[in-house]
Amino acid sequence: MATINPYLNFPGNTEQAFNFYKTIFGGDFAAIQRFKDTEFGKNLTPAEQEKIMHVSLPIGKNVLMGTDALESMGHKVNAGDNFSITVGPESLDEAHRVFDGLSKGGRVISPLKKEFWGDYFGQLVDPFGIQWMINYHEEQK
Repeated sequence: MATINPYLNFPGNTEQAFNFYKTIFGGDFAAIQRFKDTEFGKNLTPAEQEKIMHVSLPIGKNVLMGTDALESMGHKVNAGDNFSITVGPESLDEAHRVFDGLSKGGRVISPLKKEFWGDYFGQLVDPFGIQWMINYHEEQK
């Protein structure tokens, strides 16, 4: 069965927030990537390039994840809708089934497709206004 984890969006203070969470929950970041490390980072200002594109902090069997939602990239953070539920399916078929099911009657933000980091990823808002991200990591054989 798929895993479900929260994904938080911040207006530029993700690093500060996650360093705070780390003091509470302990552990180390499983991943931290800045916008400067992405293919589109060169199109951002130097200050935006230093912002967090993705960070993950394992907490028990769950993972708290986050990003800086940059206004220059068309994002606006509003309290109450600044999070998504991330589903980590066990197969590509399950990823498509969950994505297609949740998006029916809703709105697709990003179609489910292979992304530059190597995973299959899609983002949507379901018919009830809840934001979802489907991220299938295909194990390399």
